[in-house]
Amino acid sequence: MKQLAEDIRQNNFKQVYLLFGEERYLRRYYKDKLRTALCADGDTMNTHFFDGKDISVGALIDLAETMPFLAEHRVIFINESGLFRSGGEKLAEYLAAPNESTVFIFTESEVDKRSKLYKTVQSKGHAAEFVTQDENYLMRWIAGALARDGKKIKESTVRFLIAKAGTDMDNLQSELEKLVSYCMDREVITEEDIEAICTTRINNQIFDMVSAIAERQQKKALELYYDLLALKEPPMRILSLIARQCNLLLQAKELKSKGYDNKTIGSKISLPPFIVQKYLNQASRFKVSVLKAALRQCVEAEEAVKQGRLSDRMSIEILILTVLQ
Repeated sequence: MKQLAEDIRQNNFKQVYLLFGEERYLRRYYKDKLRTALCADGDTMNTHFFDGKDISVGALIDLAETMPFLAEHRVIFINESGLFRSGGEKLAEYLAAPNESTVFIFTESEVDKRSKLYKTVQSKGHAAEFVTQDENYLMRWIAGALARDGKKIKESTVRFLIAKAGTDMDNLQSELEKLVSYCMDREVITEEDIEAICTTRINNQIFDMVSAIAERQQKKALELYYDLLALKEPPMRILSLIARQCNLLLQAKELKSKGYDNKTIGSKISLPPFIVQKYLNQASRFKVSVLKAALRQCVEAEEAVKQGRLSDRMSIEILILTVLQ
């Protein structure tokens, strides 16, 4: 991010940028920053957008070879092309020596860092990976966003917001907008405001559901399940998330037993380091054998639904009443 910000600040641009990773908000933010810096308002002759995997590499190269019209750059934005996973070899060859007046900006959720195209972008331009941000970054970002709207928030309240709404910055941005509107006449945002207006992310509710099961609080677990149904969450998606949670707990528990620290565990199972301890605490309540059995029960519940032996809703009710017991 520092390199991107520096290029934009100095108005000194590379010919190809790749913005990738799971954090959509930051990918979009820097894409918009580059567009503002490189493209004149309303310039449709020199600004081009391509989206999806049905992109002709030959057409891209032909366009890139066309000189800009009354502008310094021709800028080509390419979104979720899949070329960094397969099919990008021809474009990689071109980008080794492209038309000097053309700038390529790729945004991709997933890339293969071993691909020829990725390595070419690394050597000829800049590849910026946007991962889930750590708690300190999110806390500064939230406090700054609220300050720009004339609002204040305590550090403990920010932590409460992250715990409830999750770490996805797109979702946090939406929740912040709701909070600012809700607290229009007040300067300080409280936990009560967050509880009243912010939506608990489904992954957090699944975490709470598994915690309730672990504590033998079946009534609470079922209430959380019915809350998700009331929010129109499909039962089979809920089942998938329960299985995912059990799998994360199993992996975290096994990695901890091998002596890995929280940061390494987080990188191996794609969890922010500051959340890993929360998962380890939950995992400590279960034996490895119990978690493996729970995963088998999730598979069996899915099969029962697909074979018509149980309804999707009932299969999860039975799962909650029997899993991890």
